[in-house]
Amino acid sequence: MAKAKTYYECTACGQQYPKWNGRCTACGAWNTIEEALPEIKVPARSSGGGNAHRAADLSAQIRELSEIGTNEDIRYDTGMSELNRVLGGGLVKGSVVLLGGEPGIGKSTMLLQICQKLGENHSVLYVSGEESARQIKLRAQRLHVDTENLYILTVNDAEAICDTIMQSEPDIVMIDSIQTMHLSGLASGSGSVPQVRECTSLFMQTAKAKEIPIFLVGHVTKEGAIAGPKVMEHIVDVVLIFEGDRYQSVRVLRAVKNRFGSTNEIGVFEMNDLGLSEVENPSAMLLEGRPVGVSGTCVCCMMEGSRPILAEIQALCAKSTLSSPRRTATGFDYNRVYILLAVLEKRMGLYFGALDVYLNIVGGFRLDEPAGDLAVALSLYSAMMDKPIGETVIAFGEVGLGGELRAVSNAAQRIQEAERLGFTLCILPKHTLRTLQTDRYHIRLAGVSNLREAFRVLEEHAG
Repeated sequence: MAKAKTYYECTACGQQYPKWNGRCTACGAWNTIEEALPEIKVPARSSGGGNAHRAADLSAQIRELSEIGTNEDIRYDTGMSELNRVLGGGLVKGSVVLLGGEPGIGKSTMLLQICQKLGENHSVLYVSGEESARQIKLRAQRLHVDTENLYILTVNDAEAICDTIMQSEPDIVMIDSIQTMHLSGLASGSGSVPQVRECTSLFMQTAKAKEIPIFLVGHVTKEGAIAGPKVMEHIVDVVLIFEGDRYQSVRVLRAVKNRFGSTNEIGVFEMNDLGLSEVENPSAMLLEGRPVGVSGTCVCCMMEGSRPILAEIQALCAKSTLSSPRRTATGFDYNRVYILLAVLEKRMGLYFGALDVYLNIVGGFRLDEPAGDLAVALSLYSAMMDKPIGETVIAFGEVGLGGELRAVSNAAQRIQEAERLGFTLCILPKHTLRTLQTDRYHIRLAGVSNLREAFRVLEEHAG
């Protein structure tokens, strides 16, 4: 029998090579290519002859779509409305959910917290390959988790775990984390690309066979992407990402993939001594402590799925001592800042060439949609001219290269959220204003066509 040829595989992306290289040409990572275990291929049997292998006839398993029934209790209530929102209404039976995020962001804390609610009517198996049973008990006491239906298993053998699940049949399973699991049939260590890929596939097959939902905790790389092969994200049903600075209290849970709901919804949480608490009104939380009478601040309404969230934008312009002035943006597209500065200089005559410009979205949120352009431009104008914008003024709209304002979507939801929080003036594109029934709102709506008209509205409001 011929000896199987050795090949090499990148531990970052899974790309295979016939020989070792210092740098992966697929993902660009250095020193990630390692020798992999050769795959043993089973020779295919010929189609002819008496000993030929016959393919199984699965025609009896074919079912019409109308014959497949769905139960009303197909989803589990996790006890967290924010998590239910991101999942599309709750945890679906037989689904595999991958939860990723930075170390210390709160992944294990969230899973242990929802065990309290799930344990009221369902049995939960919590499998940990990182912590001992005593460590999990101490963390459960801190989080006040004392349900009797929570069972702890501290092993990292994926095959043994799946066998245990098939025999005990718990209602929900949580694996913390997938990078610590391993299969004895693979020569590579835990956390490698083959191990993560095969372990995820094994857990997926177990979840579908018994219709048991499984949570998988996933580590992330230094770039923030989920560690392991991309095929792992294709296997699972839902991919959730925890965002936010670990040194700040605000946490944002975002769905990157969801086969049972929208990927536009987010959940907002706050980390405290007792774990993660839900933030039902993130707009009010983000606007707490706003400075009064300070230039360079403006409020914008951004849409996260179907939820409008008000965020404060802060800008600071200071005289630069460098030959190339500094441009810093936190929570906003760095390249978009350069475009808006160029528009303000060319169309409005504001010169930022000798100034350092700093832009920040308060609260750790990211403002990615174009509707935040107008609020950013107004905050830069306020910081440049040192003219404060009123505390009850909100603005949203997309800014074009000619200084014009383009229409944005979901204007009604944005205005209603601003009106609910007590804002009295809303500056928005004129094209958007034409599509609204203005008599429905008690807030003043100022439709403008370009940045010059928007600045004029601010001056009139201040005067």
